[in-house]
Amino acid sequence: MARQGWTLRDSLMNTALAALTLVLACTLPACSSETVGADLQGVASVIDGDTIEIHGTRIRLNGIDAPESGQLCQDARGTAWRCGQQAALALSDRIGRRQVVSCQQTDTDRYGRVVADCIVGRENLNRWMVREGWAVAYRQYSTAYIPAEDHARTGQRGIWQGRFDMPWDWRAERRSGQNAAPTMSRLYELAGQNWSCSPRRTCSQIGSCAEARWYLQNCPWGGKLDRDNDGIPCESIC
Repeated sequence: MARQGWTLRDSLMNTALAALTLVLACTLPACSSETVGADLQGVASVIDGDTIEIHGTRIRLNGIDAPESGQLCQDARGTAWRCGQQAALALSDRIGRRQVVSCQQTDTDRYGRVVADCIVGRENLNRWMVREGWAVAYRQYSTAYIPAEDHARTGQRGIWQGRFDMPWDWRAERRSGQNAAPTMSRLYELAGQNWSCSPRRTCSQIGSCAEARWYLQNCPWGGKLDRDNDGIPCESIC
């Protein structure tokens, strides 16, 4: 009987120890399937105004959206400028050479990129890009940087010095192709066709919807092309 008692007790103890070992083992990173919250550190290379790369890992800055590399904006004088390129350069200059960037992962996006809040020194890069006017708050995913956007807009910093398309609108226009109304960036690309506000034109003298939209956006008399004020000029061709 004593031997049987010891056998039962030994069996219970072994079971308990196995369970405890499993619990302790699964607290280790190797046993966890949860990657959100992981730290990424290293020298970063800038891909564009809201994407960096550290040790081969693409990192999308959380809660912000910067103009795309090929995107154009308009300054206070109405001149087109490559705001997407400037946003990337601003981020690169802020990070500097050989400075270590630390990122705290918050999510993974649909393209498999790490989504993270990143700092260099004590500066939150996400907030800095929005506050300086090189990106906007990506409200669809976060409201954390709306105050920074308000600051940039009030101070007319970066892209807020003039007019611009929201980056998500610019991307949507590129994806949808010819059927969508051209964004401002596309209109300025088309402006290379020597369109001019002088002389004044009527709808019968305009050859395309894109041309009509350019006049509407840029010429003092452009509003005359939109008689019902619905934002669509020359509806016979648009």
